[in-house]
Amino acid sequence: MSRCRPLLGLIAAAAALVLAAGGAAQAAAAPPAKAATPTATAGCGKAPTLASGTHTIQSNGQNRNYILRTPANYDNNHPYRLIFGFHWVGGTANDVDSGGTDGYNWSYYGLRRLADTAGNTTIFVAPQGNNNGWANPGGQDITFVDDIIKQLEGGLCVDTTQLFAGGFSYGGAMTYALACARPTTFRAVAVYSGANLSGCNGGTQPIAYIGLHGLRDNVLPIANGRTLRDTFVHANGCTPQNPPEPAQGSLTHITTTYTGCKAGYPVEWAAFDGAGHDPGPIDGCTCDGWHTWTSGEVWKFFTQFDSNQPPPPPPPTGGKQIVGTQSGRCLDDSSTNGTQAQLADCANQDSQLWTATSSGQLTAYGNKCLDASGRGTANGTQVIVWDCNGQANQQWTVNANGTITGVQSGLCLDATGAGTTAGTKIELWSCNGQANQQWTLRIPSVVR
Repeated sequence: MSRCRPLLGLIAAAAALVLAAGGAAQAAAAPPAKAATPTATAGCGKAPTLASGTHTIQSNGQNRNYILRTPANYDNNHPYRLIFGFHWVGGTANDVDSGGTDGYNWSYYGLRRLADTAGNTTIFVAPQGNNNGWANPGGQDITFVDDIIKQLEGGLCVDTTQLFAGGFSYGGAMTYALACARPTTFRAVAVYSGANLSGCNGGTQPIAYIGLHGLRDNVLPIANGRTLRDTFVHANGCTPQNPPEPAQGSLTHITTTYTGCKAGYPVEWAAFDGAGHDPGPIDGCTCDGWHTWTSGEVWKFFTQFDSNQPPPPPPPTGGKQIVGTQSGRCLDDSSTNGTQAQLADCANQDSQLWTATSSGQLTAYGNKCLDASGRGTANGTQVIVWDCNGQANQQWTVNANGTITGVQSGLCLDATGAGTTAGTKIELWSCNGQANQQWTLRIPSVVR
């Protein structure tokens, strides 16, 4: 992915310069709040005055550029979702729009492909930063975005309650600055491996926020991402917590949905191990590519909203947490075949939502099953996740006494060594009536 790996040295050097400057750039004051109900922009109901391609606009006395991408079969009577994609330091608007070496599949961090699959639902725009960055002196880049929005709403049919922004590295910093300064303009933002480099004028009003960051990020360490996230944990009224993150060397990711947030203003945190400073990590390796999980995670986060009115809580999916009686922690696993199940702080995320099927399986992610590794039937057999295949080592009995036993082995799910800490591995062991073999299935308070 040309947007990242060949640029790491340049990104590191430029990020260090901006960090040394203290990220002192500030955004202009927030504009008045927009109406909560969608309104027809001036561009609705008439022939579009803007087409896909590069456009020049006057902003703050400068000629600024952006790339516009309108959906196929554009309908001037249909208000469209609008997504901004911000490039990294040294990157360009064209890198975001074109998708780099991964082409269309990675255009706008993979969101354009998903929008097209969903029925050409979205207008995309990639602004170009001055000097290929987002220093935002005096809030000029925030004003640049304001001016783009005004031009797009005048020339195209835009749903004013469906504006979103996302960006990587310096682009993530710019996205964070918008979240701080324009919380009533944008419905939600996605910050990939960002830091406070473009300023934060505000940060006290709620906005839906998802942050994604790598444990091994040696350009903008993950502590930066946690700090940005916590700005909106506070502003959104969420319950503070230290969300679980994958172990170094696990080559996995964990996504946490915070609880207690104001209705309609969720906060999600996706930490990953493996790819370092990268918007497109792939589980199971230190590589990256458009097959990453990040595009689907962000698309799901953005598309849960249909207006600035707080949406109703999502309906239950049927998944339940499996909670250890002794530990109070949840049975957790990744979507990667062969990963051993473990205890983790309960966090209302996909890796902790299990469905008991009529055939005795315990499934997660829709197609992954809890599995006795290697069809083992001996004490100490690892309990892992694997593609569902209908075999007996993937069948379980949830018993009235709180135990869960393997149909093939007759052994109990067991927290190894009677452990209660996060990361304690799950195995099979002879049923002995102890509390580390007792579990409760419960519906979480928030289901994604």
